[in-house]
Amino acid sequence: MGIALVGLGKYATEQLAPALQETANCYLAGIVTGDSNKAAQWKRHYTLNEQCVYNYENYDNIKDNPAIDIVYVVTPNALHAEFVIRAAKAGKHVICEKPLATTTKDCDRMIEACENAGVTLSVGYRLHFEPYNQQMMRLGQTHKFGFIEHLIAKDGIEGVTGWRLDPQLAGEGGPLMDVGIYCLQAANYVYNMSPIAVTGQQDGQSVHFHLEYPGGFTAECECSFSKKMNYLHANASNGWFELEPAFGYAGIKGKTSVGSLHFEQVNQQAIEMDSIAKAILSGKSTPVPGDMGRDDVQMLLAINRALDTGQRVLLDPVIRASATTETGGAINGAWFASQDEMQH
Repeated sequence: MGIALVGLGKYATEQLAPALQETANCYLAGIVTGDSNKAAQWKRHYTLNEQCVYNYENYDNIKDNPAIDIVYVVTPNALHAEFVIRAAKAGKHVICEKPLATTTKDCDRMIEACENAGVTLSVGYRLHFEPYNQQMMRLGQTHKFGFIEHLIAKDGIEGVTGWRLDPQLAGEGGPLMDVGIYCLQAANYVYNMSPIAVTGQQDGQSVHFHLEYPGGFTAECECSFSKKMNYLHANASNGWFELEPAFGYAGIKGKTSVGSLHFEQVNQQAIEMDSIAKAILSGKSTPVPGDMGRDDVQMLLAINRALDTGQRVLLDPVIRASATTETGGAINGAWFASQDEMQH
């Protein structure tokens, strides 16, 4: 399947386009950019013909290009909705970078547009396809070390500039939408459920948030634009398991209370795009659907309300029915088998 990248910033340039040189089920079929110099550079580097190069004004003309099957939206967060909806109206499947949008209203508009057009909406959740994070899902969801009693997730980077610091483009909450989403996602996919309440505090460019889950389980999370952090740790009733680094593009490492974890290092973006394309080609549901992205945005906004008010914010729980595996299948993660287990 042919993929067109919309927005040629750092992530598209350094991660997605190179990954598309390694994929088996999809390839780089087009670009959309408002920068004519970038367009010329990409045309030369990837041998793209003029018919595969679009700007933001003639973007809707992708509907007439049969080489483009999927549009991957990599614009600033607040612009996701516009380009996803325009892609859907052009009859193209969509992958949208995380977070899906900056409001649940925009998420709903995007999901509705894709449903009405009969196209698939996926979220660029690369770590759902990464072997070490998949093992964290597996260990948590199968209760290999017993029930998880407490989880810690930290993700932080330094030297952030540009639109990520602009709440009009990135969304409210500082690092929350950018790196905090990895902490939230990790807690949810290890527990295989979503929080029922959140609290949080912000200290400059760092955000601390606390997630409460059914049964009394908790997660302590921290995200930052002012310090480096990359850690995921789960304490369970009969042991522990962790990743450090946990959320990077490469070099992920892990260990448990009984020994180290050893998996092949993979190109996460290549596997992500290949898996989504394979699902579309085979008529199966995407493993990272728009509904999941909407749920996460709703939770992020709840955390942001907690930051603003200093109050505990309640949420409706969302059961995570399954998690992807390295073979593109699914783990049927148990939520709770019984009330007895809920009380452990």
